[in-house]
Amino acid sequence: MKHVRRTLPRLLRLLALTALVGAGQAYANDYAEITQLLKTGKAAEALTKADQRLAESPRDPQLRFLRGVAQADSGKQNDAIVTFTKLTEEYPELPEPYNNLAVLYANQNQLDKSRAALEMAIRTNPSYATAHENLGDIYAKLASQAYSKALQLDGSNANSVRPKLALIRNLFTAETRSTARPTAAAPAPVVVAAAKPAAPVVVAPPAPAPASAPVPAPAPAVAPTPAPAPIAEAAPAPAPVNTAVQDVTAAVQSWAAAWAAKDMKAYLASYGKEFDPPGRQTRAAWEKERESRIVGKSSISVKLSDIDVTVEGTKATARFHQAYSADTLNVTSRKTLDLVQHQGRWRIVRESTGG
Repeated sequence: MKHVRRTLPRLLRLLALTALVGAGQAYANDYAEITQLLKTGKAAEALTKADQRLAESPRDPQLRFLRGVAQADSGKQNDAIVTFTKLTEEYPELPEPYNNLAVLYANQNQLDKSRAALEMAIRTNPSYATAHENLGDIYAKLASQAYSKALQLDGSNANSVRPKLALIRNLFTAETRSTARPTAAAPAPVVVAAAKPAAPVVVAPPAPAPASAPVPAPAPAVAPTPAPAPIAEAAPAPAPVNTAVQDVTAAVQSWAAAWAAKDMKAYLASYGKEFDPPGRQTRAAWEKERESRIVGKSSISVKLSDIDVTVEGTKATARFHQAYSADTLNVTSRKTLDLVQHQGRWRIVRESTGG
């Protein structure tokens, strides 16, 4: 593992600094101003600005998140830990506060706490690349400590053992928003051409025997048995792609509608038996957790846009923008669902954010 510089602002990589989503223009301007102050190293001014805005909107998650970043950059790590901890308690579905808690714990050499926070970030969003990268650094450091007690260094060079981690500086980062980085164009839908029927087999009558040859007794007439057609091992041919695209789109919209209506029976029925829950959860534990998060909200809004569906046989991928609102939280992200057709119905087998 590479050695890193001593100060926290230099330790952490600067990620995307864009205006946060889900707010009016006035709030967006505030977010942009605070992030610009952080980008230019004016952490104290950013913290003052965040505190002023929070006096007017004390529950705003974006402002609270930026305040935590400003506290960290100002050297107030314990204050930042308190800020991010409260965010994880109130908004457990957001991975960024968990990631930043992990960075702060690692900076204090509390590696077990750092590992636990990163595992929660990944459990919340399995496709969160930054958390995966940071967790790799933590595991490498823990392994080094296990193999050699020589890494228990004195205070003069203790900073050299701190892992190199990335502090997220934006609550909804490039990994959960399509506007922060270009994505590969979605492949064109695959058109499945119907197989052409085999040409009919014409059986010619036998040539007549020569006149001089004895005529054998006629055999009993037996109708010729045509050779059986080869049996395809694959599943029955899927519906035409244009119809399948419509069916997949309808399934995705029904999933979103059930989520917004807090209809747990319909919501959970949208997932196939092959669905692999995030982290190391069992299916039963995942369903229980989803129910507690969904039913516990006073109101939910899930709006989908720019839905792009690709169908290949009985498998499909749907990519879209998702605007999610629940109580005081507003999040816009890029979502990807992988679906499989079973008994005429499309069901989700994998979901990820940022794809």
